Amino acid sequence: MPELIPISLVAHQAFCPRRAWLEAMGEKTDTHQVEIGTQAHTPADDPTRSRARRYRAVDVISHDLGVTGRCDTVELDENAAMTIVEHKATPVRRRPEVTEPMRIQVALLAGALADMGYPVSGQAIYFTNHHTRVDVPLTPADRALARDRVADTARTLAAEQAPPPLDDDRRCSRCSHISVCLPDERPLTPVTRRIVVADPDTQVLHLTTPGSRAYITRGRIEVSKSGEKLGTFPIERVQGVVVHGNVDLSGGLIRELLWRSLSVVWCTSSGRVTGWARAAQGPNGGPRLLQHVASQHGRIDLARQFVATKVANQATLLRRHGDAPTAVTRLRELQREALDSPSLTNLFGIEGDAAARYFAHFLTMLRPKVVATEGLTFSTRTRRPARDPINAALNFCYGLLTADVLRAVVACGLDPHAGFLHSSGRNKPALALDLVEEFRAPIADSVVLNAFNNGEIHTRDFSTALGTTRIGERGRKALITGYERRVTGTFRHPIFGYDVTWRRAMEIQARLVLGVIDRTQPDTKASKPDEP
Repeated sequence: MPELIPISLVAHQAFCPRRAWLEAMGEKTDTHQVEIGTQAHTPADDPTRSRARRYRAVDVISHDLGVTGRCDTVELDENAAMTIVEHKATPVRRRPEVTEPMRIQVALLAGALADMGYPVSGQAIYFTNHHTRVDVPLTPADRALARDRVADTARTLAAEQAPPPLDDDRRCSRCSHISVCLPDERPLTPVTRRIVVADPDTQVLHLTTPGSRAYITRGRIEVSKSGEKLGTFPIERVQGVVVHGNVDLSGGLIRELLWRSLSVVWCTSSGRVTGWARAAQGPNGGPRLLQHVASQHGRIDLARQFVATKVANQATLLRRHGDAPTAVTRLRELQREALDSPSLTNLFGIEGDAAARYFAHFLTMLRPKVVATEGLTFSTRTRRPARDPINAALNFCYGLLTADVLRAVVACGLDPHAGFLHSSGRNKPALALDLVEEFRAPIADSVVLNAFNNGEIHTRDFSTALGTTRIGERGRKALITGYERRVTGTFRHPIFGYDVTWRRAMEIQARLVLGVIDRTQPDTKASKPDEP
């Protein structure tokens, strides 16, 4: 028996085939648009609000039409005939007009109810914003069109490749999938018609106080320690949670975060990512399989872009804030060499050469007075354990960046472990680390430089024992504050030409990688790394 198609997908197919595909892939829509739709359906989605002759959230099915769905409201007249009423949210500036997708939706709902043996006498759309009800009479042509749209949806879902995005179409301006579809970004050229989606008023919650505990109560995340309440935050404003060191999360809070598809990342007190949790259901299961195949066979084109962009950003930061013109010139040469690298081995050599030259002049980007006053030294890059305050601060900020990129990768439905530059065989989040390379200099390195140069952190915020340097609680909080200030700040995108936050740019990069994997993105040669 063929699988039944949700009626909502058929309506999306009538609006835009790519939207139906994205919805079927499990892509989450824009938060602001979801909230509008949720508010419209809140009364209709609760079966307990049903009354005599008025039923809420009625499930329907039709094997003849091949669909399944849910009626928002079903009203009965004195003869027990049914009228279907669908609830829709419409922006205030738009008129309450019945569109073709709405007409197709009520036609399929009416057909499914009739196939279940219930008489249907009418259909209507109730526009919640305008408090207006519009009757929708159906003709045989409407019912035939609805059947055709079901067949179209079945072909879309069975296709191996996603439908192309709409080209300069006004429908994109009111589509809740604009932030994941990226219709104007696909050609990898400057965007002349930018559609701006509302930024959700959400933030990443960092839990840093050792021995504290976070839990959920009455829709708020509360943090306490030894009976003292340290803070309280509405969960609707939380985009994700990062746990630093010895902080406990209640089972109820973890469950609520995962139910809302919000990720949780656990880090050590020094910033190393130790694990993360995400919801069991995620988007793009099919492309995720293609990702593993591509990772196994290798994608040197993607690896070149990761390294070339990393080197380009290092050269830009050093040129703007340092004093090493010869090193900057060589970094630009290495950037170009990376784009033509014949193998991963050669690419790693280029990356290592660039890193050595960049970090050899890292101290020149700090104010001489700060270096002298704080007694800062930096001879080479050391990961863990860090040997000096600068390396300890860099390690911590790289951990914050990795947590952000992990969220971006997971939001796209990609597997953080299947990478193209870093080896998946080392049991590390290889793809996340691939994307981290592009953002190390403009985000993490920039945060550390600003923190020292502006006096936000000092050497007294670090402790050294047996040659190992660790960052203290005050230093961690200062770096987290600086990091959040940086990633929520905006810059002009070097390819698309519009302003975007650094955190949003991470997801855009992840979605461009997704486009390469599922073959909806042009050849990566069309994109050249440039200065941020």
